[in-house]
Amino acid sequence: MNTILKVKTARHKKLTSLLALVLDGTRLTGVVLRRNNDALQPLQTLAVTLALDPLTAAPELVGREIRNHLDAAGVRERFCVVGVPLKWVLTAQTELPDLPAEDAASLLQMETERGFPADVTTLHIGQSACALAAGKQLVTLAAIPNSQIGLLEQVLVAAKLKPVSFALSLPALQPPAGPKAAGVLALLVGETQVGLQITTQGGVAALRGLEGAVENESGHPVLHAGLVSREARITLGQLPAELRQSVKRIRIFGPKDLARQLADEMELRFEPLGLEVEVVTAYAPAEFGLELPPAPSLSAAFSLAAWALAGQAPVFEFLPPKPTLFQQLAAKYSSGRLQTIGAAAAILLLLVGGLFAVQEYQLVQLRSEWAAMKPKVDELNTLQGLIRQYRPWFDDSYTALSILRELSIAFPEDGTVTAKTIEVRDGNIVSCAGTAKDNTALLRTLGQLREAEQVSDLKVEQIRGKSPMQFTFEFHWGTGGRHEN
Repeated sequence: MNTILKVKTARHKKLTSLLALVLDGTRLTGVVLRRNNDALQPLQTLAVTLALDPLTAAPELVGREIRNHLDAAGVRERFCVVGVPLKWVLTAQTELPDLPAEDAASLLQMETERGFPADVTTLHIGQSACALAAGKQLVTLAAIPNSQIGLLEQVLVAAKLKPVSFALSLPALQPPAGPKAAGVLALLVGETQVGLQITTQGGVAALRGLEGAVENESGHPVLHAGLVSREARITLGQLPAELRQSVKRIRIFGPKDLARQLADEMELRFEPLGLEVEVVTAYAPAEFGLELPPAPSLSAAFSLAAWALAGQAPVFEFLPPKPTLFQQLAAKYSSGRLQTIGAAAAILLLLVGGLFAVQEYQLVQLRSEWAAMKPKVDELNTLQGLIRQYRPWFDDSYTALSILRELSIAFPEDGTVTAKTIEVRDGNIVSCAGTAKDNTALLRTLGQLREAEQVSDLKVEQIRGKSPMQFTFEFHWGTGGRHEN
């Protein structure tokens, strides 16, 4: 059994468009609504008669029939909210005293098990509470067998639809909350029955489906208004006095001719008791808190889709919650040896996750330190680049002067060997051109240069003439000298 006496939370995704389908006997009606900011826009509508019953026919066949009708109407929306028939619903009521939440939940569960003629584990149950005096509550329980919910889910899968809610049509047309909800007996004329709901004190005080109230004779519906009036009086009489006395209005929904016929009967029976009777044919301007399209058609399908797009959860939700992947795995591997293996795997994952967390913490610290020093590192890199660029212009070894000094020492002072041009290339390749009185004087000068520590790879490039003779030689300046030619 689903958990009861808990805070209702919205289970719908933030959808911008939605298909609402309402099952009523063999009739299937639908509408596709789109929400543009705070305005509702109807896109497609659907009203067909199903040849197959979703509860008795094969789900694949029913789903295919619904899909064919949707394709014919041009409906491509996949997410849907479904209005389930009220005749599927079992109801029960119980009165709760003012108790702590845990005690109230325990008492309500016992009353639920006693109130339904079936094992509550086979039912999907929703609840709505009306406030009573002295902190008491009147709780209305509505249940649908899990087997029927499962069949409906299979049908929708076959129709390529994704349900976001299984709800009831009457609470969508007449919700229990809001200024117009207090003290209302609502009636919805359907294909084969009339739905009855009483809303007061913020909740649903009564919910019934009046079977046999509508009969079809030769394709024409016949309403038994007297039966509806009698059952309405019985239902009112079963309420606690304070709730019964709060009911001041009767609102009737459904086809106009049948609704008007029922209204005439209800006026005759209930207006002397001070109840105002109204046939509802249109929505109030601020019905859903959103801007409505011009003259929207009043229908259960439109109301279900509009409330869902407005983010309002239904009063009774019958769509089972979908278990998460972790819950599915836990249920699959929750016993014996597999449970032990799963626990060990979980511990291992926690350890690995802890190691990654420590590593991530260290990385965060290092990134923080780097962010603090990065400006100075960038500044130093810029200075290094400038040093590399301008270092040749600020050489403190005085290379050119050192070369000239070595040449001046090697050349004789008597002028027998003289230099005309001296060229230094790439900082260490020296080329010298000049004249010599004779070959002996030139060889003496070259020998003197070869003895120099910084001179290497001395080569004579050119000699012309005899006396005087012109020469050109070249050598490398740097360490490791005295390499003979």
